[in-house]
Amino acid sequence: MKYLFTLILFFLLNSFCAAQQFQYERSFGNFKSATSFYITPAGIVLVTDDITDEVYQLDTLGNIINFIGGYGWEINSFDDPVDVFADALRILISDKNNHRIQRFDKNLNFIFQFYTRDSDIEEERFGYPLSAVTSNLGDVFILDSENIRILKFDLFGNFIQTIGGYDYGSYSLSNPKQLAVSMQNNLYVIDGNNIFIYDNYGTALGMIEADEELNSIRIIFNWMTVSTSDNIYITNLNSEEQTLVKIFLDDEIKPEIVSSLIFNGKLYILTQSEIRVYSPL
Repeated sequence: MKYLFTLILFFLLNSFCAAQQFQYERSFGNFKSATSFYITPAGIVLVTDDITDEVYQLDTLGNIINFIGGYGWEINSFDDPVDVFADALRILISDKNNHRIQRFDKNLNFIFQFYTRDSDIEEERFGYPLSAVTSNLGDVFILDSENIRILKFDLFGNFIQTIGGYDYGSYSLSNPKQLAVSMQNNLYVIDGNNIFIYDNYGTALGMIEADEELNSIRIIFNWMTVSTSDNIYITNLNSEEQTLVKIFLDDEIKPEIVSSLIFNGKLYILTQSEIRVYSPL
């Protein structure tokens, strides 16, 4: 109980330390309707677009390295790719309207798909997935918007358990949007104005209570970035006091934020049409 109280205390959004300011540096990309992005440990940027139904692979200068997709239900095709996650070896694409997660290698070569919507086993079924992540232990967690829960699988697609369902009491999900996983293998789930925290085994650890509805959450190394359409907050998960810090932008343009993340000390903001890069002041 003491640990749970400490987590909640540290994460209260109203308990900011000094606000951090970032200055606009440059932008890159030319997207139709970007829905999510991620940066791999090697500095490769991945972007999903729900108008073209494509996934783009770029370097941090904006050069396109590779892309796959187009509308469809075959391998390498998508119908509303709403989220992307990547580690050093794997890429997961949440292919929402095809009710599946497609897994690729680091070069966007197809490996495997998670699809259980037609399964006879109710516990392992998911539909309209919004997000998927892989822990350092190799487990895959899928945010199931049809049944409002998280499903845990191994890398081979074998079902392990559900998390955050109706039996979780005050930690039951009601309006989940996106998943993130820390280097300590804890799950952070946006749910309306809150972020629920679970460990790798599904045990509830704490809750972040926000004053506004959250849209995106990203964890790169130990930096967690949370954003609304207008505001961004960051915290270092490796610090003793994990206090969320509000970001202020020194920019003539106020971007409408789709997602954001911290990578190598710089702030990256995804809008529907581009990625804007900021340096700390």
